[in-house]
Amino acid sequence: MSDAAIAPPPAPPSADSRQARFRLEGMTCASCVLRAERVLTAQPGVERAVVNLSTETADVTYRAPAAPATLAAALAKAGYPAREGTVVLGVEGMTCAACTGRVERVLRAQPGVKEAVANLALRRATVTVFEGGASLEALAAAVTKAGYAAAPLEAAAPHDPAAELRALGRATALAGVLTLPVFLAEMGGHMIPAFHHWLMGVIPMQTLWLAQFVLVTLVLIGPGRRFFAKGLPALLQGAPDMNSLVAVGTGAAWAYSTVVTFAPAVVPEGSRAVYFEAASVIVFLILLGRTLEARARGRAGAAIARLVGMQPKVARLEDGSEVPVASLVPGMRVLVRPGERVAVDGVVASGASAVDESMLTGEPVPVTKQAGDAVTGGTVNGTGALVVEVRQVGAATVLARIVAMVEEAQGTKLPVQALVDRVTLWFVPVVMGIAVLAAAAWLVAGQGVAAALVAGVSVLIIACPCAMGLATPVSILVGTGRAAELGVLFRRGEALQRLSEVRVVGFDKTGTLTAGKPVVTDILGADLLAEAAAVEAGSEHPLAAAVLAEAAARGVAVPVAEGFEAVPGYGARAVIGGAVVALGSQRMFAEVPAELASAAERLAAEGKGLLFVGDATAARGLIAVADPVKPSARGALEALRGMGLRVAMVTGDNAVTAGAIAARLGLDDVRAGVLPDGKGAAVRAMGGGVAFVGDGINDAPALAAAEVGLAMGTGTDVAIEAGDVVLMSGDPMGVVDAVRISRATMRNIRQNLTWAFGYNAALIPVAAGLLVPFGGPQLSPMLAAAAMGLSSVFVLTNALRLRAVRGARG
Repeated sequence: MSDAAIAPPPAPPSADSRQARFRLEGMTCASCVLRAERVLTAQPGVERAVVNLSTETADVTYRAPAAPATLAAALAKAGYPAREGTVVLGVEGMTCAACTGRVERVLRAQPGVKEAVANLALRRATVTVFEGGASLEALAAAVTKAGYAAAPLEAAAPHDPAAELRALGRATALAGVLTLPVFLAEMGGHMIPAFHHWLMGVIPMQTLWLAQFVLVTLVLIGPGRRFFAKGLPALLQGAPDMNSLVAVGTGAAWAYSTVVTFAPAVVPEGSRAVYFEAASVIVFLILLGRTLEARARGRAGAAIARLVGMQPKVARLEDGSEVPVASLVPGMRVLVRPGERVAVDGVVASGASAVDESMLTGEPVPVTKQAGDAVTGGTVNGTGALVVEVRQVGAATVLARIVAMVEEAQGTKLPVQALVDRVTLWFVPVVMGIAVLAAAAWLVAGQGVAAALVAGVSVLIIACPCAMGLATPVSILVGTGRAAELGVLFRRGEALQRLSEVRVVGFDKTGTLTAGKPVVTDILGADLLAEAAAVEAGSEHPLAAAVLAEAAARGVAVPVAEGFEAVPGYGARAVIGGAVVALGSQRMFAEVPAELASAAERLAAEGKGLLFVGDATAARGLIAVADPVKPSARGALEALRGMGLRVAMVTGDNAVTAGAIAARLGLDDVRAGVLPDGKGAAVRAMGGGVAFVGDGINDAPALAAAEVGLAMGTGTDVAIEAGDVVLMSGDPMGVVDAVRISRATMRNIRQNLTWAFGYNAALIPVAAGLLVPFGGPQLSPMLAAAAMGLSSVFVLTNALRLRAVRGARG
């Protein structure tokens, strides 16, 4: 065997190498293995790739610039997609954008992780991991090792905002009690000179400093311990966060003051001053800010909490006995008394009542329910009693699915967040560097150690990555929650941003702008309805149901028809009372009176379907049927145009019917006769920035092709799955609500980001003392702490304004 035939041993992995394992689909033979290996080894940064056909796995050793996502994309392009899944971790201990960035970096470094998104507002991390990659337990362990308590969401102790608020309140109160004497002793003399002289006469300076040392040390090892416990390990690991800034700032003030107190000879005489009050006041103010932040964050998640709370815990069976809702199974019957919440998803078996479904649809008007109608768990029964047969329980209920959709949208990261991520990656290290430079500059300027300390600590404390970390997720949290209250569900979080940017909204016609259920609008001729209903009783024509429903609504007695015969392409005929009655299109009859033909022409121009009624040869009347326009459709289109959007209709109906509906709606952009497989192309032909609204299976291609697909919740499951946004009520006004919420949320996010970035850009130089040489101010560490706390509170309070966004339906 020649030397060329001997494969060289694989090179040892480099120090920064990482491992990834993918479970592949589509591999069938040894050629597939070789191709997959060639694809992987061709990627920059891949050191070694081994593909196993029997286990359908690919083990890859790689380094930057390779990453699991790029490797998986290359495999998918070659025809071997890697299977992946999404897991969620509950993460405690994140306090700022630097924390979320660190959690994401730790997770992305784990084997097989494609993407990781940490959410500060929800205290969780959503991880997309390729099958065969790191396990859920391994991901949680890696985050925990990084200093943030993490566990699989199902196993994690549920986050208790009330308990967090109580704990922060206690810590803040204790810090306040310990800080108050220190603050009064040190700052009271500056504000009231007479108080200073009196105090110095009662308590010697050294004794006063010793008392301050004791009290402030208690503050730092008690309420302030959290900053050191998290901040110092993060700093030592090279990933400093907000806690690191506070720990270094307060620690420096305390250490310097301690040296002045116990070893004053070490410090130049002109710099002998203590800053104990700065250290303790900083801790107190930041804890106060976090307390206010926790309170506001709890209010931000109130919408989803209300949804969860709408599900009753106990149901009353038909016999009057009470059982836990969790024990119900499909087929059981429950009694819903007047004023009670419906406990389950089901169908009314008996009784009649009006049910308030506003929690689902945003519609304030109750909906009449009777035997055979569906009801949803969490809705409120009116004045009648209902017996409901259970159909769905647990996670399959509408309310559970709504909560899951909203939580998924709230946990996503919008494209606008990318800028924040890039900034926060370097924010804390840069701030620490500026603090060092500021202190050094004051020393070089000959202002002494004390002035340098004030400048450095002020810079550390004024910086606020908390506001940056909260700016986007808290707005999403409030915005999607408010949208859910209005009956608008964002299934995908990124749709929240994309919808705010659309320029065109395309609508399907049937079931979207119209009711999707034909009704009789005109009857020309005497005693036609009973005969027509008798014939249609045996027909499967789409208009037959409308004729039968009209006869039932008018209480018409329908005779029995015999010898029913369908005439394909024309209509149908039957024998009623010994006479032949024909019903169908105009061409079914040899004779049509002129006045009837003229009326038919007028009704057809209005987009109505026509059913002529007569004997075997001559028509003697007709029934017009139409799909009525939804009452709010025209108002919705006008509202969208008022928001600067172009509106269009895409329908499979003929041009005459589509034109008639468009005229009633004031639409001038109509695309008629579009087959289902052509709707996607029609949407793409509208250009970029298109949203499409539909409800049927035939709308799925258009919903998928649009920038944002809005599916009517009253439509098919296929349409809902293809949509990015679900409108629970089926009301076109829901589109207005969705756009309004989207724009308001994105505007809110931009305001928050402007504040967060602008605040730091403006105040960090002031804290460093850059304006002092020009006669400007310099912030003290205490004022810096107050400003930092208020920055986060401002962002949260601004986001809470989204709860006041009004729905288009009032």
